[in-house]
Amino acid sequence: MTVHLLPHISKETQQAPDASIIWLHGLGADGHDFEPMVQQLALPDDMAIRFIFPHAPSMPVSINDGYIMPAWYDIQQQDIQIEQDQHGIQQSASAIQLLIDREIMRGIAPHRIILAGFSQGAAIALYVGLRQKDALAGIIALSGYILAPNAIIPATCAKPSDIFLGHGIHDNIVPIKLGKHAQQFLQHHQCLVHAHHYPMEHSVCPEEVRDIRQWIIAQLAE
Repeated sequence: MTVHLLPHISKETQQAPDASIIWLHGLGADGHDFEPMVQQLALPDDMAIRFIFPHAPSMPVSINDGYIMPAWYDIQQQDIQIEQDQHGIQQSASAIQLLIDREIMRGIAPHRIILAGFSQGAAIALYVGLRQKDALAGIIALSGYILAPNAIIPATCAKPSDIFLGHGIHDNIVPIKLGKHAQQFLQHHQCLVHAHHYPMEHSVCPEEVRDIRQWIIAQLAE
């Protein structure tokens, strides 16, 4: 059976990478959106990391009058926690899992893999990262929220080593109350969480990039 991976951008900071970061964009964007992050993070020269930026499939998005755009799942109401597109979520989760599995097949241990995302991509990163057989190095969820908060996470799933949550205090797309709820949800599930709040809207700021850099270095330090 032929396995079709999501189309994606791949960038390596050094030859023979020993760690991978899979970064998921937000609604309406594509893998190029966070491609500049490789340079912006300015990670140490001795860190050999493969960055993977997948492109979400295009689909009609209900909240945008059915306009077709890149999306990890359909958003059906203004309240993003209501009527979630379970079919779309599962399809995207399976597609991201294939990318994780391929990195493992290429010799990257699960504890050297970070799953990252922004907004809708952060929600999928949390959903997938919390349901791994073997613990990942961590999850980066920027301006994100919890999908299917009532869904049971199987006891057999391994918790990620650490989770970085970043959120804008003035976010009017994904209100910070959803970021705080995510923190409480994760802590309830005994996850180690580092939550950061920034004086910004639905975006990423230089201070946040600096904090992510320090977190990545700590997670992937030998």
